Amino acid sequence: MAEVLALIDYGAGNLHSVANALKAAGAGNVAVTADPEVVRAADRIVLPGVGSFKACAAGLWGIHGMVEAMTERVHVGGAPFLGICVGMQLLATRGLEHGVTKGLGWIAGEVQMIERTDPAIKIPHMGWNDVALGLHDPASGLIEPGEAYFLHSYHIVPEDGHTVAAMTDHGGGLVAAVARDNVVGVQFHPEKSQAYGLSLLSRFLEWNP
Repeated sequence: MAEVLALIDYGAGNLHSVANALKAAGAGNVAVTADPEVVRAADRIVLPGVGSFKACAAGLWGIHGMVEAMTERVHVGGAPFLGICVGMQLLATRGLEHGVTKGLGWIAGEVQMIERTDPAIKIPHMGWNDVALGLHDPASGLIEPGEAYFLHSYHIVPEDGHTVAAMTDHGGGLVAAVARDNVVGVQFHPEKSQAYGLSLLSRFLEWNP
């Protein structure tokens, strides 16, 4: 029986592009869903996210039972989880965009605005940039070095450096990926990162942490 991958629809993701990229990477059954029961039964879960941390959090918590279903399936059931862009940022304890907003708290830390350390540095951080592996490998080889497409003005600052899976540089180091156990999040957009992104998604589909 083919695996079911739940792509969570909470009004805050580039769902069409992400779904197409997952299918191109080899996903046989992508369920774009706002139904907690589908998420609770899924083999893998992807949480996309475009926009502000505050708006995305409101959309996610606005679906009755969704956060509980995600938490149960991932932390009790052990389903591999991938957060993309703001979907990755929501893993943090809190976000500081448009005030303080609670996150999922799966990766301890907060999401802060990128500091402009050089007038030549543009915010948002937009376009292609290198992805370099962190000092640790919490994603068990899921993340590989390469070049990916970024678009963000805020970045996650984890409390524990052991959760940093990859870094990028934009006037200073920024976290490009985080991971802990069966949870991984990427700040870049795999669905816009061509061969590099499809390769990452393909590895995620085979990932058994």
